[in-house]
Amino acid sequence: MSKKALLEVNNLKQYFPIKGGVFGGTVNHVKAVDDISFVVYEGETVSVVGESGCGKSTTGRAILRLDDPTSGDILFDGENLLSLNKAKMRKKRKDLQIIFQDPYASLNPRQTVRQILEESLEIQNVVPRKERRQKVEDLLQTVGIGAHQMDRYPHEFSGGQRQRIGIARALSVDPKLVICDEAVSALDVSIQAQVLNLLKELQQKFQLTYLFISHDLGVVRHISDRIIVMYLGKIVEIGDKDSLFENPQHPYTRALLSAIPSINVGEKKKERIILKGDVPSPIDPPAGCRFHTRCPYAMDRCAVEEPKLHSLSEIEHQAACHLLEDGPYDYS
Repeated sequence: MSKKALLEVNNLKQYFPIKGGVFGGTVNHVKAVDDISFVVYEGETVSVVGESGCGKSTTGRAILRLDDPTSGDILFDGENLLSLNKAKMRKKRKDLQIIFQDPYASLNPRQTVRQILEESLEIQNVVPRKERRQKVEDLLQTVGIGAHQMDRYPHEFSGGQRQRIGIARALSVDPKLVICDEAVSALDVSIQAQVLNLLKELQQKFQLTYLFISHDLGVVRHISDRIIVMYLGKIVEIGDKDSLFENPQHPYTRALLSAIPSINVGEKKKERIILKGDVPSPIDPPAGCRFHTRCPYAMDRCAVEEPKLHSLSEIEHQAACHLLEDGPYDYS
């Protein structure tokens, strides 16, 4: 049975203008996301990983049009979101929801939990007014919060409970795709596991599709089906979870995975790959391969020619590196 593509992102660019000069004109751009393409299939969890500033969250915001992209196409259920006007996009957001990183900042401190959830129900007109209280009770119980707490304010809850309220708000309009933007990174480690397990349960129960944005590879390994690795606004590797963790092919992915601490006694210690230098500025990224300034395998060609994503196996595993033109590279 063929998989149905729910979200297709094609040649997405997100440049932010830098103002300056005497007249305050645009003098340059921050190339936060620079020509990326990927597909998310119905019912799967695709994670986007990379270090801070690589364009992960910007990608999520661009898909939702919280920031309008510079160029590209975003096809959701076959419809190009960038062709919709504001009114149509507002209606479409019923199918695309986001869980933000900071649950305290994303909830209105002046509203009770019931008001927060009823507001989303009212905006999207999901259920009639007289049924909204019952819907709020059901949502809270679904995410593990007692219905008797619905008239409390956000500051009366713990961080994990606030994030559960954020999840309930995202679920309230029956979405198809949920973008989890660092949804557990602000939580205590023990609470992270509870929230991740809740997200997996809800995915099965409501047939949800997740785009999971994170910098934590341990979290990503637990929840993902496929993983997209980004570096400085570009996709450097895409693969299913097992093949990417067991056989990473891009030098940057290898360096990221080598930094994961091992907790298994007796497991062979991995060689730590230390990257030299700092991440270049997205205002003036290097020519050719973005990673060549820090790559231990860089060749002269890498400084002038940008690598394409090469397919490495029958399962969808691709990486953008000149070493991979003839197939997987033997790093041993």
